Amino acid sequence: MPVTAQQFEFGPFLVDTASSRVLRDGVAMKLRPQAFQVLRTLVQNTGQWISCERLIAEAWDGNHVSRHTVSVTVGELKNCLEEYGDWISCRPKIGYRLESPRSDELIKTGWHFWNRRTREGFEKALESFQQAALENDSDPRAYEGIAISWLMPGTYGMRAPREIYPRYLTAYNRAVALGGVTSDLRGMHGHALHMFERKLPEAELELLQSLREKPKAANSYIRLAILYATMNRLDEALDVVNQAHNVDPLWPLWPATEVIIRFCRREFDAAARCVKKALELHPYLLLGRAFCAQALEYAGKTEEALGQYSFARVVYPDVAWLGALEAACLARNGRQREAGKILEELQLRRETEYVDAYYTTLLMEALGKRADAFRELERAVEENSAALYILDVDPQMDSLRGEPRFSELRNRLHDFN
Repeated sequence: MPVTAQQFEFGPFLVDTASSRVLRDGVAMKLRPQAFQVLRTLVQNTGQWISCERLIAEAWDGNHVSRHTVSVTVGELKNCLEEYGDWISCRPKIGYRLESPRSDELIKTGWHFWNRRTREGFEKALESFQQAALENDSDPRAYEGIAISWLMPGTYGMRAPREIYPRYLTAYNRAVALGGVTSDLRGMHGHALHMFERKLPEAELELLQSLREKPKAANSYIRLAILYATMNRLDEALDVVNQAHNVDPLWPLWPATEVIIRFCRREFDAAARCVKKALELHPYLLLGRAFCAQALEYAGKTEEALGQYSFARVVYPDVAWLGALEAACLARNGRQREAGKILEELQLRRETEYVDAYYTTLLMEALGKRADAFRELERAVEENSAALYILDVDPQMDSLRGEPRFSELRNRLHDFN
């Protein structure tokens, strides 16, 4: 929700002076009207000392009240803010002040970088959240940011899952220890249980509970839809995508998720028709471009697909698996030489960085190298590739699906963790 001139943010709170409401993480708080007036005055003058006389004039409209009444109301407000109540301080004969610690600004900066959804963005976000934790080791929001800044590069195939997941768990557990299990943490961990621990029933319980606690959280609907795709519950997955759209029509991931769900349902033409909408809404979304390119390829729009793959590689040069998808498309369309050159590049990159083996599996199969394809798929299982979430429903795996080796690796995947 964009912040207007009549709205003020501090920590996890949004103060809306027009509606006299205070939201914490998007959920309305119960606050006595007089306590709200005090908060309004303090938040409109963040960082400034407000004398008791001025507070009475602005929060009590000049009506006569005692200093004791002011003190009691401020104390009530601090209790309502719970662990953030200490951000309101008092100095005798000077007044009251609401001041956000430096860690709060670092956390806001971290989310700004995180929302770029690029490798560099995640890395800069992680730096900001880690600095916030150094400034204020008791703020659970800093550790939540650290946790998701480790989790998402693994989800997007930018970092090796077995490298990042223990770091995610350390930060997640610290956030829970400091602030309890919030709906946001629950949704994030449901996603982690799905993608990296393969605990699908537990993941579903967490995501459903997260939505009960915060029914307007579009991101949790998307995570649930992807989980249902993994479980081959594709009708439910599409229904949940539609719910995400109803909750937030501009949420970045819902159009791309509709594309991939329809792709997995083998509705290739319908998936391709969704591409324009997805790219118009969010043209620089990594997964959006990749999903759209795959949909176009399987709908027979090869040149459009190659254009999308090429564009994505230019915008995200540090995401190696995009090259594997483009090369696989080239190979499937008789351009083996071009595909082979990209494969050579990927083999060189693998010497110094993570290259998701799920996608090199697709490339090897497209090149007619089935034995190599199965070696890559085995590697993907050993590395716990996040892309394996789609293994059971991915049309790109259909040519391998009937092989006994495929079933063996699939079963290993679900026993591995």
